[in-house]
Amino acid sequence: MIQGLRTVIYPVTELAEATDWYRRVLERAPYFDQPFYVGFEVGGFELGLVPDGLPGPAGATAYWGTPDAHAELARLTGLGATVESPLADVGDGIKVATVRDPYGNLFGIIENPHFDSAKVG
Repeated sequence: MIQGLRTVIYPVTELAEATDWYRRVLERAPYFDQPFYVGFEVGGFELGLVPDGLPGPAGATAYWGTPDAHAELARLTGLGATVESPLADVGDGIKVATVRDPYGNLFGIIENPHFDSAKVG
């Protein structure tokens, strides 16, 4: 049975550099930091970085929750991300956008006023 998003893993070419970038994006240090894997706990979920594979557009898009998609999109671009899909209201007050991290991975954000973040975990 699928229980919900738990982990999203991004391949990167420069693990230390990517770890620093995501440390600034997520505003926290990784809970697991090894040469083969770096894991960040984010609101009960995990963003993992691996130093192998090829970053880029292949694969699924993970959307990470935010209370203010407009402000978060501005913050991410200020940290060096590039907009892939601009902020859009997709209906019923739900706003989404995607950016590419400096390593080519797709990073989605979602502002969903119907999602009770207190139930996450």
